[in-house]
Amino acid sequence: MKNIAVIGAGTMGNGIAHTFAQSGFKVQLIDISEASLKRGLDTISRNLDRMVAKEKISEADKTETLNNITTFTNIEEGVKNTSLVVEAATENVDLKLKIFKQLDEACAEDTILATNTSSISITQIAAATSRPDKVIGMHFMNPVPIMKLVEIIRGYNTSDEVTNTIMELSKTLGKVPTEVNDYPGFVANRILMPMINESIETLYNGVAGVKEIDTVMKLGMAHPMGPLQLADFIGLDVCLSILNVMYDGFKNPKYAPCPLLVNMVQAGKLGVKSGEGFYDYSESRKAEKVASQFSK
Repeated sequence: MKNIAVIGAGTMGNGIAHTFAQSGFKVQLIDISEASLKRGLDTISRNLDRMVAKEKISEADKTETLNNITTFTNIEEGVKNTSLVVEAATENVDLKLKIFKQLDEACAEDTILATNTSSISITQIAAATSRPDKVIGMHFMNPVPIMKLVEIIRGYNTSDEVTNTIMELSKTLGKVPTEVNDYPGFVANRILMPMINESIETLYNGVAGVKEIDTVMKLGMAHPMGPLQLADFIGLDVCLSILNVMYDGFKNPKYAPCPLLVNMVQAGKLGVKSGEGFYDYSESRKAEKVASQFSK
């Protein structure tokens, strides 16, 4: 397994492409937008530059990694001669079902189809294909080149052979694969998102301010960043989407998203990517300044 296709050149997609390419795989990076592909490659190049500056890799390693990536805007062309396709498109179930139907038609019969979804049912995605035994979840953590964990999610019909193959493949990337079963939110987000949502509820109810909540969790619970800063980093729209998937899946009110989160997403306050969430990122991406609506 040396040829890998990655669908989507956004934050997760370019990180996954970077990780495979740096590990010696030939990566076919696919996105419908040429501009997105250019931004993705630019991000990979900047991240490699940081690794060179820290003497973690050499300039030759950087060049080889970039040379291992080829870009495509057409799925049928992009998945030719691949053993594995990793889908990292937007967290939207209808879009993912459409992509997997396309992949099923375009890929060779023995190609494994993986999704980087953070919450959507692998079983549901697999049902859009004629190869549910070869569909699996590979939930990488952000930033992909740095974070060690990969949640390996088995759908209802995922075969043992495919699961074992993806577990071993993840290890060759220097990752720590952890096998979990297919339930809404899996493990990472089933635990993380209610914590983030409760943090937003705590702010919404006026218990404490943005920095105070984050400080309690950083200094009291040894979290590397506070939950509100983390929500901004993930993207408040993504947090809302995951909470909605869990709420719909479990029908349990504890997963219902906080009204403040819903309002912020509707207002376009999505966190780092929009320039403002719980913090103001207009001058720095380091969550140093609380957003004006929370600093009064």
